[in-house]
Amino acid sequence: MEQNAKHPSENPTAEERGVPVEIPGAGLAFDRCDEISLGQLSVFDRIVITTRNHTYEVVVTSPDTGEVLVRGGTVFPRFTAARLNGSVAGGSSIAARSVNVGVRVEFAIEGYVPVVTTRVQTLAVAHAA
Repeated sequence: MEQNAKHPSENPTAEERGVPVEIPGAGLAFDRCDEISLGQLSVFDRIVITTRNHTYEVVVTSPDTGEVLVRGGTVFPRFTAARLNGSVAGGSSIAARSVNVGVRVEFAIEGYVPVVTTRVQTLAVAHAA
């Protein structure tokens, strides 16, 4: 680690650095929340997940199975088909098909390859018209 570099837990978020955080889907009314279950959503509802490092836009394609399109971060530069497995706090327990502020989110791509985010800082949902 560089001598002047801060420890990763001391690095400011994009918002703290004054970098505007764009919420995709301009024109949609997003409601902030602390948790959301895909079972509460409909096809084409959108979720915006902001973590310490990235913002992810998620479009629900099948609430029952967790199938979504996700864009954001370094792994998802464009919308990519994935399964939102759920929130993970550590270890092997997972809150299936849910997203919660304060814990990580696990997606699966190509059927089984796990992608885990950093901890969720903010969560917003827009319902399809």
